[in-house]
Amino acid sequence: MSLRMSIQEREAFLADVHVGIISIAEPGRGPLTAPIWYAYEPGGELWVVTAAASRKGRLLRAAERFSLCAQSETPPYKYVSVEGPVASIRASDYELDERPLAHRYLGPEFGDRYLEATGGSAAREDGAELRIALRPERWLTVDYAKEFSPGDGNS
Repeated sequence: MSLRMSIQEREAFLADVHVGIISIAEPGRGPLTAPIWYAYEPGGELWVVTAAASRKGRLLRAAERFSLCAQSETPPYKYVSVEGPVASIRASDYELDERPLAHRYLGPEFGDRYLEATGGSAAREDGAELRIALRPERWLTVDYAKEFSPGDGNS
């Protein structure tokens, strides 16, 4: 029995809210691997927002590709790892990118409180935050729930 997810399963899982783990090549070192918020809609591009001056921001601007892994935190475990080329890099828009991302992860009330605590829109300079999109090209998926089918005594 294959534990791989179907195209529809993997895209739906990736579109759910998970903290992603991004991995970006870094010359002379192992890849930078760090948690990050992301957004994805099935069939589209995956995108992240990060500070342009941060290590992630500098590496993503220089990289031609990156990877992101999202996983469930409770059994039966599932994960989706996606890799692909950087499709676009542009200055992040506070209302179109940052606020929706904060709301996705924290809800409207706490998302707005988080944004205000981190400086709000007034503290953002043009180009200080980047929106970087990845075009999914390679997928690796596992759904351990597929090991247990109804009626096998393990459900």
